[in-house]
Parts: sequence; C-alpha cells; structure tokens
Amino acid sequence: MPDLLIELFSEEIPARMQARAAEDLKKRVTDGLVAAGLTYAHASSFSTPRRLTLALEGMLAESPTVREERKGPKVGAPEKAIEGFLRGAGLTMDQLEERDTPKGAVYFATIEKTGRPAAEIVAEVLEDTIRNFPWPKAMRWGAGALRWVRPLHSILCLITDEAGATVVPMDVDGIAAGDTTEGHRFMGTGRFAVTSFEDYEARLKRNHVILNATERAEAIWADAQNLAFAQGLEVVEDKGLLAEVAGLVEWPVTLMGDIAEDFLGLPPEVLQTSMKEHQKFFSVKNPKTGRIEKFITVANRETADQGATILAGNQKVLFARLSDAKFFWENDVRIAKTGASEWLEKLTHVTFHNKLGSQGERIDRIAALAREIAPIVGADADLAEKAARWAKADLSSEMVYEFPELQGLMGQYYAEYAGHEAEVAAAATEHYSPLGPSDDVPTAPVSVAVALADKLDVLTGFWAIDEKPTGSKDPFALRRAALGVIRLVLENGVQTKLDRFFDTQLIRHKVKLNEDTLDSGETAMLKDLLTEIARHGVFGAALETVKQKSAESRAPEVVAPVPDISDDLLGFFHDRLKVFLRDQGIRHDVIDACIAMEGNDDIALLVNRAQALQAFLGTDDGENLLQGFKRANNILTQAEEKDGVEYSFGAEVKFAEDAAEKDLFAALDKFEAPIAEAIRGEDFAAAMAGLAGLRAPIDAFFEAVQVNSDNDVVRRNRLNLLNRIRVLCGSVADLTRVEG
Repeated sequence: MPDLLIELFSEEIPARMQARAAEDLKKRVTDGLVAAGLTYAHASSFSTPRRLTLALEGMLAESPTVREERKGPKVGAPEKAIEGFLRGAGLTMDQLEERDTPKGAVYFATIEKTGRPAAEIVAEVLEDTIRNFPWPKAMRWGAGALRWVRPLHSILCLITDEAGATVVPMDVDGIAAGDTTEGHRFMGTGRFAVTSFEDYEARLKRNHVILNATERAEAIWADAQNLAFAQGLEVVEDKGLLAEVAGLVEWPVTLMGDIAEDFLGLPPEVLQTSMKEHQKFFSVKNPKTGRIEKFITVANRETADQGATILAGNQKVLFARLSDAKFFWENDVRIAKTGASEWLEKLTHVTFHNKLGSQGERIDRIAALAREIAPIVGADADLAEKAARWAKADLSSEMVYEFPELQGLMGQYYAEYAGHEAEVAAAATEHYSPLGPSDDVPTAPVSVAVALADKLDVLTGFWAIDEKPTGSKDPFALRRAALGVIRLVLENGVQTKLDRFFDTQLIRHKVKLNEDTLDSGETAMLKDLLTEIARHGVFGAALETVKQKSAESRAPEVVAPVPDISDDLLGFFHDRLKVFLRDQGIRHDVIDACIAMEGNDDIALLVNRAQALQAFLGTDDGENLLQGFKRANNILTQAEEKDGVEYSFGAEVKFAEDAAEKDLFAALDKFEAPIAEAIRGEDFAAAMAGLAGLRAPIDAFFEAVQVNSDNDVVRRNRLNLLNRIRVLCGSVADLTRVEG
C-alpha cells in the first residue's frame, strides 16, 4: 500500500502554535481522506519552526467503488416528485427499477460511485485544509488571497509505493506541490529532493534539522544537564519552557553562560522569572546554596567560536534585563522597610470589581473574616488579621507589576523587610493556594485562615451581585475557589458551618452595595448583626436579636435576601463536592443521601458521614439492612397514603404477637441510644456499626411477620414499629436516596 508525505514549508511559526497546528493538519487531512473512502494504517505529524509535516502509512491506492441503493417515490407519483428524485440520484428514468412492497410499487435507484485515484483525493483534501486552516492568527502576503500564519513558501506532497515516488499534482495560490524541501536556514545546503518519509527525515537531519519536537526537547535537556553537572550545578526544571524552546530551534545548540555578580543577591524566583519571560533562558542553581548562578540558552546553529559570540550577546542583553529587576527589587525593599503603607494606600484606588469596590475594601473584608475564622483553625486572631492585611500588599510593588506571576511570593520576601512575623510572610504566598486539584494545600493555621477568607470573600461577593458561573463559563474562577475551600477544609480537618461565614460576608457585601442609601444608624445596626452572627452562629437568631434593639430600622430589608443567596451558594458547594468525592470513588447516591441531612454546611462532617456510609454499604450487613429499610419505608409510606395518617406515635411491645416482632423491639431498644450518641459525637463509623446490629432482627421480622394484620391494633402497632426503623436509619443518612 502507498505511503503519503506532506510538508508545508513557511517562515517561522510561533512556538506556541506548532504542536496544535501539527495535530490540526493530521486531523483535517485524515478526516478528509477517510470521508472520501481513502483509509490508512498509521499517521504521524511533526513540527519545526519552519514546517508542518504529515506522514501516512498504508494508504489505499484508490477509493473503493461504492454501490448505494435509494428508495424513491411510489410508481404513479406526481411527475415533479419523480424528477426531483432523479436529479438527486443523478440518473435517468430508464435506470430506475420498480419493486413491489407492502405499500405498493415503488421506484428504486442503484447508484454506483466509481473509486478515484489517491492522488486526486489527496489534492482536493490538502488544498481545502490549507485554505481553511484554523490558525489562531493568520496573514496575507504579496498579491495572493491565501492566508497562513506566516508566508507559505512550498508544498511537498509525495505518494510512494513499490514503483517509486510520485508528486501529487496540485497548486494553491500559485504554490505548486513538489518533491523538494529545505534544511536549516543557515547550515543547510539548499533545496533537495526526497523520495519517502525515511529519506526525508534522514536528509533533514544531514541538513541540521531535527524533525521530531520531542527529540529536540530531549536533546536540549540532556545537554543542559550535562553542562550543569560538569560544574556541580543543577538546571531548574521547567517543562513549559522546554517545550517552547524546542519550538524555537531546528538544530538546538545548548550553551551555558554566567550571571553577573551584581545580580546574584536577587531572589532566585526573580532571576528565574526574568530570564524565562524575557530571554527564554533556563536557570542553573547551586544545590548547596539554592542560588541561581548561571543560565542555559539554546542557539539555533553551530558557530566556529563554539557559541562565544552568541553567549556574549545574550549576557549583554541579560545584564540590562536584570538591571531593571534589581532596580525594582531595591525600590520595593526600601518601601517595605517603611511598612509599605503607600502600597496599601494605592490598593484603595484599585478597583477589584465595579460593583464590589476596591482592592482596599476587599482587604478589609478578608481581614475581618480571617479574624472570625482564626479560632476555628487554631490561629491567633490578631495574627490572622495582620496577615490578611499584608497578603495583597505586593500587588502594588514594581516587581509584581512587571512579573504578575510573582504575586504572593514577593509579599513573602518583603514581609521580612517590613518586620512581620514568619506566619504573616508565609500567608502572603500560601493564601492563594490551592490553585488547582494537584496544588499543595496550606497547613499553617494563619495561612489557612487567610486562604479561606480570601476564597469565601470572592465567592460571596459574586453571589451577592448575581455573577455566578453559567455552563462552561466561569470568568472569575469561582469553581476553582470553591474547590479550594473544600480542599482547605478537608485536608486540614476543619469542622465548621460554612453558612455562618457565607452570611457574614454577604452582609458586608450588601452594606457596600447599599452604602449610598443606608444612614449611619442602619450601618451601625448591620455591624451589630455581624457581631451577633459571630456570637449565635445562626443568621435568623442574630437578626431577631438585632431587630429587637432597633425596631424602626429598615436595615433588615437590606439583608433579607441573604438566607436565599447563602442557600444557593451552599448548593454550589455541594455540586463541587460531588465532583470532588466522585473522583475519590464515593458513589453519587451516597453523597446525595448525606447532603440531605442536617448540618450539610459542615463539609468535613458531610464527608465523614459519606465515607462511613459507603464503607457500611459495601458490607453484607449494610446491603441487607438497606433492603430492610427500603421495605419498611415502602410499606409505611403506602399505608400512610392509604390511611391518611402518620404512623409515628410510638409502638408498644405489649401488642407484639410474634417472637421475631419482640426481638425487633429489643434490638431497637438496645441500639437506639448508642446510635444517637455516636451521631452526636460525629462518630459515623460507630453509628453504622450500631445499624449493623439491626440487620438480623429486621430480616427475621419480615420473614416471620405480616405487617398488615387483620387486627387493626396489631397493624397500627407494627406500622409504628416500622417508623422506628425509618427514623433510626434516617438519623444516619437519607437512605431513600441510596440506590439498590
């Protein structure tokens, strides 16, 4: 079977676009060929700065002949209907066949599509691919109409079989396909012809082009490590930078240069970020000191002086870049030593969101909430508030303005110069975490308090202004923030009711949203409400207390929507928790059964309950007890609907007639108190163990006893007994939501 080789040769393609473009080329060409009936065995795509390449193995020499049968209108149908059918089929009347069917005689057409040579199909598909290629950005050049990411110079398109290689005849905007390509821009020998993919790849390498991007990256990394190892140093790993640099060169030549002594005192992250962002250099550190002392650059050519001139030029440019970084650093340190009050003042004039106020106002809210959270996570309240007020300070620094990705980290460095405690410094960096499902979670109490306050403030803020995620759109990363809260709570074992903090932050946001219409008395009343929520932990009770003090104030009208917003936000958390727990193997119905219980705003409690329930349901006792509960609940529900009463008035053992019935009374009496005690102590494993003790008595009861007895007294008593089963099992989880 023939093989196909395609190369689209152009000016330099941006590194960030190459990998996607290679995949797009493969998908569009192979999809088009298969749609035309031209299948293949294997496809591989490649990219370098100047070329996109596709190689297909085992392609058909021509598309197969296809026979298709179409059912037409009935014999005797209107003439226009028959004419339309003939046009669609591309046939004449004498080519139709009449067949008898259960619905009468019908016309049938047999359409034969003759196979076409592969070259013809390839030319059509490739031209369509080139003309409609999905570049993020494209350009036109010269007088042509073709758009490409950079000017397209040549098209190589070969079909190779046992007889040899044949150029696919095609032309795109004056660019005719051929069998030639070019090697390296500087070290190549000019254009040359190829006969197959193997010949193509080998001749490219002889012309100083490594076709495979992975091979280029591996060569860069191996050479960089060897250069560093020879001097007792280590290259700082950066997979993203490695992939980008591999897309900048066709023939990588790795060189190591020195960083001027003037800059070795800069924080390693500053050096690393500056060199990566501006020069695409790898950082080389001294493992003994942790300092960044040298850099690795990757040239795109070999030189007679072994790269000395290239290194000299790079070091000159680097000196200028690092001089800027040093200036930023020294200026920031000077401000930090004075307490950084000017940074914090600047933040009061920086808008966080047009409806949610400035960064300064946001810091005030975070600080207040961090103080409330602190005792729950074991942090000092004063220290937590102090850390929250410092955490965003570096957003005004020159270094973070230049390199936004260093936010938080620079705050940690500057905290030392500002004289802050180590906990405050650490929180500046750690309060942003976790940023994703694999990111580390802070464990230091002060950092946990500030991280929770930061994420809860942004969530409640956007809920307060009804800017919630919709579908796949989440411009403010609120799903990530909610997952961050969940991980902070679970991985630090924080047991607390989130509703309380939803309410307090929502009230703070409502004060901001209504500040133009609230008078001083109403504002004071809302502050009292925040104090009462902190004391009561419950919004309703706190509001009643405050209303009694100020019956004439309309401030309660401002906070009236808070419970509904809070409930909606909690539902959002539950949705995020479902996704998180499903990834950990917890069944969706088990999660739903636990979410339905009281206290579902305590995430840690909810997860403990779900884990215990899933473990219990995985045992024979758990599975059988579930069936017993469902049977009891079904019988009881049907009886209550039929009789129009609720059977919850207490069953009495004196009306029991059967031994199994009496045993069930005894088992319930035995286990009710321990199960209730275990639930109060939040020991769900013990509660499940107690339920396991009911499995045998419930099974025996249903085997021996007919609930719907002819004796009305006995029947009512037995239904009330089933209610005891329902209530006791329901105290652990809403088992009606569990499948099975």
